[in-house]
Amino acid sequence: MTKIRMTTPLVELDGDEMTRILWQNIKEILILPYVDLKTEYYDLGLPERERTGDNVTSDAAYAIKKYGVGVKCATITPNAQRVEEYKLSKMWKSPNGTVRSILDGTVFRAPVLVDGIKPLVSNWTKPITIARHAYGDVYAGVEAYVPEGGKVYMELPSGEKKLIKEMPSAGVIQGIHNLDASIAGFARSCFNYALSTKQNLWFATKDTISKIYDHRFKDIFAEIYASEYASEFEKAGIEYFYTLIDDAVARVMRSKGGFIWACKNYDGDVMSDMLATAFGSLAMMTSVLVSPDGKYEYEAAHGTVTRHYYKHLKGEETSTNSVATIFAWTGALAKRGELDGNEELVDFAHKLEKATTDTIESGIMTKDLVGLFNKEGVTPRGVNSVDFLKAIAERL
Repeated sequence: MTKIRMTTPLVELDGDEMTRILWQNIKEILILPYVDLKTEYYDLGLPERERTGDNVTSDAAYAIKKYGVGVKCATITPNAQRVEEYKLSKMWKSPNGTVRSILDGTVFRAPVLVDGIKPLVSNWTKPITIARHAYGDVYAGVEAYVPEGGKVYMELPSGEKKLIKEMPSAGVIQGIHNLDASIAGFARSCFNYALSTKQNLWFATKDTISKIYDHRFKDIFAEIYASEYASEFEKAGIEYFYTLIDDAVARVMRSKGGFIWACKNYDGDVMSDMLATAFGSLAMMTSVLVSPDGKYEYEAAHGTVTRHYYKHLKGEETSTNSVATIFAWTGALAKRGELDGNEELVDFAHKLEKATTDTIESGIMTKDLVGLFNKEGVTPRGVNSVDFLKAIAERL
């Protein structure tokens, strides 16, 4: 069989632990037999990030800016325990946060729907897409511990000082920021995505409490919608809707789904995990970062599956769900093919996605899905990590 040729490389961002193992398995079993894969490789595993002073992460992000499409494995964001475990020189920042701060843009996350796995929220009959702003807020925050207490100020470029708090004793402080240009890019990404998918767009912040910071998001969205998108939304028969974040949560739970829910960075992080779990599994969620200038980074939206990795190191069998990682690869391959006019590559990506969902719907799946699966005439069977990939390959 002649392999599908690629003309432009993908930027490949390798990761950590069990997802790193699956990353290689997916390439060997599902991609390399069919595609003459071209990638520019960056190792974002913790040892290499430590060795390079984390410069490898920013190098990878700039490579995505150069080539236009990247695909990323799940990575560790180290805490104090990880610093000790991996003998790190410091607690390196989130790789996702670093990449997103360089690329900017919006992360769109949506569940992979499978016949036989119904959402835990029974009235959700359509997928809900989270649009998560990928810049600033707590991910670019500056933090400090103030052991002695005292007055803490914020100094503005004008020279004005604002008292944050006169701390009577020890405590913690944090400064966060965002940029008008990034918020505007976030808004336009959301409005364009809504128009392209013909879905209503909801946006939510907490402007009643954060009367300057969150209110700025609300105002920029409203201004851009009124001046650039209102007539287009009306023609498309869709609507833009703003509400408070707590009200949005209540509305989402009562809804039937089928819309885009735009959230600030941290809100989107939390809510996308909630939606993924309610739709079936954290490992059944697609995720793509779209920058304002049209660069794309596809990723698995979950962690590195540490518990399974420790089992793997002991030589024990694992049954790790690889669907999100497979769909990161298919999303990147399809976008690369689309940008290069390579229809054969686009078709292969779609076939791999269908083979993945068909495998689950036939009753073959990783063990995390067995208890969720209920389809008349089909008895679910949990298989190990590699056998699941091999079952998918049989349908290609």
